[in-house]
Amino acid sequence: KMVLRLPLMQIAPNMAIALLMTIDEDIATMDFAGRELAEKIASKNIDCVASAATLGILLGATVAKELQLPRQYVLQKTMKTHLSDALIEPLNSITTKNDQALRLDRRWLSELNGKRVAFVDDVISSGSSCAAALRLLRAAGAEVVAIAAILVEADGWRTKLGQEDANLVSFLAKIPIFRRDNEDAPWQEVWD
Repeated sequence: KMVLRLPLMQIAPNMAIALLMTIDEDIATMDFAGRELAEKIASKNIDCVASAATLGILLGATVAKELQLPRQYVLQKTMKTHLSDALIEPLNSITTKNDQALRLDRRWLSELNGKRVAFVDDVISSGSSCAAALRLLRAAGAEVVAIAAILVEADGWRTKLGQEDANLVSFLAKIPIFRRDNEDAPWQEVWD
């Protein structure tokens, strides 16, 4: 059993989320989460695992290891010298104020093209980051057959992903987002 104690983080005047920072969790917890997620998606005959930097990397590596795959493919968020000609997909994240982009190193295109890929991330909140990752993987020729996350927040992500992709999502727990009417009001759980 996995127990996480997540602090509330206000991301807008009347909205907050329970913040999971996988890089701050202990290794045993992330190993447990990775094993559980790998078990949930193992029947999908996955050829490759992809994750998004930074918070999905440890989880993606664990899932790949549990599925006995030799590596994971990381979708980078920061520009590096070796990514000057990378495939790029813009994204907006509810936890980051600035516009971002996901980048896939072109050297991995031949390894992803035509392969059955699982996209692994820590949390699916609005679905925007996940949707951008799916667009990028599909632009690389991958067939996305599974999406795995430790947590999903409420249900808004389903609309962003669309029914077909939402049906690919496996997760360990669902948590609410939090809203309030004004700054003096208490936070209220929102599950839909």
